[in-house]
Amino acid sequence: MNRIMLMGRLTCDPEIRYSQNEKLTAVARYSIAVDKKVRREDGITADYFNIVAFDRRAEFAEKYLRKGTKILLCGHVQTGSYNNRDGVKIPFFEVVVDEQEFAESKNASSQSDSTQSRMKQKEYSVDQNGFMQIPDDIADELPFD
Repeated sequence: MNRIMLMGRLTCDPEIRYSQNEKLTAVARYSIAVDKKVRREDGITADYFNIVAFDRRAEFAEKYLRKGTKILLCGHVQTGSYNNRDGVKIPFFEVVVDEQEFAESKNASSQSDSTQSRMKQKEYSVDQNGFMQIPDDIADELPFD
């Protein structure tokens, strides 16, 4: 069974391209940093994974994911190799996304206390954990069904 589950933060904004074949296919590439439970002797505190997403998952990444966003993803590992311009064989390891979702609220990842107080002034109620009560009329703007 080839299945991997990762939770981490994007190290850069996703790079989106479209295939040139008959059916235009969106392809998103980004990387995530996954914190280690124990700091290594050399000071490394995270592992880095190259991620690739296709079609709707790629479009979701383009629209909603940014550097620093914490996500949870499930996928499968893909390995292979290619020859670079000098003819040297370069191996690669990447995770192909099957499912992805936010791992924390937008509040928790990007807003300071002053921003939260501004949101409260805009009629959004934010509880003590930083979660916002979503109005009923905003359903069309949400990235999920």
